[in-house]
Amino acid sequence: MDQRETPLGERIGIVPAPVLPVHRDVPTWRAATSDDIDGIWQLRRAMGEVDHPNYLTARGAIAADFGYSHFHPELDSLVGVDQAGRIVAVGMVMFPPRQVTLVRSMPIGGVHPSLRGRGIGRQLLAWQLGRAKQQLASSTQALPGWILTYADERSPQNAALFERGGLTLERYFLTLERPLDAPVRVVDAADGIRIAVYAPAAATEVHAARDDAFMDHWGSQPMSDENWNAFVGGQWFRPDLSFVAYGTDSTGTERVVGFVLSTANENVWATQGFTGSYIDLVGVVSGWRGRHIAQSLLAAQLAAGQALGHERVTLAVDSASPTGALGLYTGMGFVPTHRKLAYTLEF
Repeated sequence: MDQRETPLGERIGIVPAPVLPVHRDVPTWRAATSDDIDGIWQLRRAMGEVDHPNYLTARGAIAADFGYSHFHPELDSLVGVDQAGRIVAVGMVMFPPRQVTLVRSMPIGGVHPSLRGRGIGRQLLAWQLGRAKQQLASSTQALPGWILTYADERSPQNAALFERGGLTLERYFLTLERPLDAPVRVVDAADGIRIAVYAPAAATEVHAARDDAFMDHWGSQPMSDENWNAFVGGQWFRPDLSFVAYGTDSTGTERVVGFVLSTANENVWATQGFTGSYIDLVGVVSGWRGRHIAQSLLAAQLAAGQALGHERVTLAVDSASPTGALGLYTGMGFVPTHRKLAYTLEF
């Protein structure tokens, strides 16, 4: 029998409880609670200001994590607290639902910059990997299982940490920026395609289109309703900088065939050095590609940013995407600035 015909949990077997770190600089380790959201946010901001100052974790994103039904902080989180009661280390292990072709466990977190280089991160990662393996072992599906995490190339200590922990570098994701002082070329989609500003009434249909468009993207799975609603209902989501493409199918029914969805976190403008938006999602559903839909959506987004006086637009792309997305973006004036590295441990 092919190994992948065996349920993931059977392939992994029984996983012992992860070992709690023991370190003289972090006297207390415990599970996080919702009361720790502010402390975790302050830590994540301190980490981000060193590792990737152009994007900082928003408090709302951490609060959203604690609100997901698939996140169980008593099992899936660990915080390290110093003598002064300050959270100086955090490990969270997310286990997204809607596992269609892949079961993923996703560790996030880290150690305060002032305490790095002392072995705390190695112990924290070991705990996270132990918990992640437990999560994967709970699956009864006969699917591949991945522990998946990311490191910004500007924080090489994290990449080295993951490699020492047994993870393998699998993919490069490029961050691209497009200055808005250059003209935006108008791109018309094929006949019959209509571009409209995103409206909340279209949320369910756009969600379905997102899941369709991203099924051939590396490491991607459908988004849960909770994750989707947290995204489009989040503080930084910008409907005025998000656009939807509609096409008419063979039955004469108009449907969503593409989208560009954006956020704008004004709190990071000072640290990143410019004003602007971030394009979180761009996609065209299967069967509708090759009609200049993505180019039309991006042109609409860029023009909207210019009208608001923004200076740049940012996005990230898989450097090896089979959709040709990198060429699409560079052809519209985006230029690479830095990379994020994707690491996996596969079962």
